[in-house]
Amino acid sequence: MSLHHCRVVLVQPTIAGNIGATARVMRNMGLTNLVLVSPQASLDDRQTRQLATHGEEILDRARVVDRLSDAVADCALVLGTSARRGGLLRRQSVVAPAEIMPRLVAELRAGQSAALVFGTEAHGLTDEEVTRCHFLITIPADDSYPVLNLAQAVAICLYELRKGWEVWEADDPGQPSCERRPVAAFADQDRMFAQLEQALRAIHFLYGPKAESLMHALRHLLGRAGLTPMEVDVLSGLARQIRWYADHNKQLQALSENQP
Repeated sequence: MSLHHCRVVLVQPTIAGNIGATARVMRNMGLTNLVLVSPQASLDDRQTRQLATHGEEILDRARVVDRLSDAVADCALVLGTSARRGGLLRRQSVVAPAEIMPRLVAELRAGQSAALVFGTEAHGLTDEEVTRCHFLITIPADDSYPVLNLAQAVAICLYELRKGWEVWEADDPGQPSCERRPVAAFADQDRMFAQLEQALRAIHFLYGPKAESLMHALRHLLGRAGLTPMEVDVLSGLARQIRWYADHNKQLQALSENQP
């Protein structure tokens, strides 16, 4: 039960200084777990090290992975960040940092792993990456230029997380972790959603140009519920049964059509 259970994930960072500045603010706010997804800038770049000031140990322990799913596979809660709010995929589950941090603190108090995910400096998170997040954080800013520097966005989110953590400590000094039902890991949820999508396509619930956005809505609807491992198993079983029914009906229809 600590802030160390929260990892900061930078997706394809291109500016070495932003990685270093992220490590520094993580040190300021008491976080230690940094993961880079297919970075274009190096952890060993001179500028990375110069801007990390007292965060060099975080850089030394940072992990580099190929995919976002690898970075958050064991997380119970994944929070993405984006300045872009247009389109169906980015209108759902949008929150300000202060709104969602109590939920994040609750997961950390329960000993669950969680992630704050930040996209590239130029384009932010893609729609596909956004669909992998339970909530999407948008930092309130002036409409004339709402896009923050990557390291600045990290600093604001970690500051709000730190505030939320200290509020809990002030309210419950020395108290043990709150008891919460266990939340299924991201990797298990992701497999379940893939099975559910196949099943819903088989019965034509998902079809046509709106299929992707509708599946995104389902992911967020179920993801916000904090599904337990047992509930994920139940939904996986439901998906398998739907697939069986759809395949069985196709076979029966083919047999009937071949009857003389």
